[in-house]
Amino acid sequence: MESRTELDEIYSKRVNAGKRVYFFDIKSTRSKDYYLTITESKKRTEEDGMFYEKHKIFLYKEDVNKFVRALNEVVHHLKTNLMSDYAFDKNDRDTESYQK
Repeated sequence: MESRTELDEIYSKRVNAGKRVYFFDIKSTRSKDYYLTITESKKRTEEDGMFYEKHKIFLYKEDVNKFVRALNEVVHHLKTNLMSDYAFDKNDRDTESYQK
């Protein structure tokens, strides 16, 4: 029999971003309902060793369209109104792999 962890991990995408790593994971509930988790993981070093600080957002199906619209709007505003002179694509190390 499959464990709960094997059942609820459906799809995952990892984004390395310097000292941070972002995880976009699609998971399922026991009733086969799906949701998205967005996790930011940052490596921290302290006196007693290294650990990962994590922050997580749960995004449910009824909010997906609203979330994506708001995210697209905010990113568009950032790129066109606030930072139009910044070369976002030039500084994106993963751009080449997405274009293939």
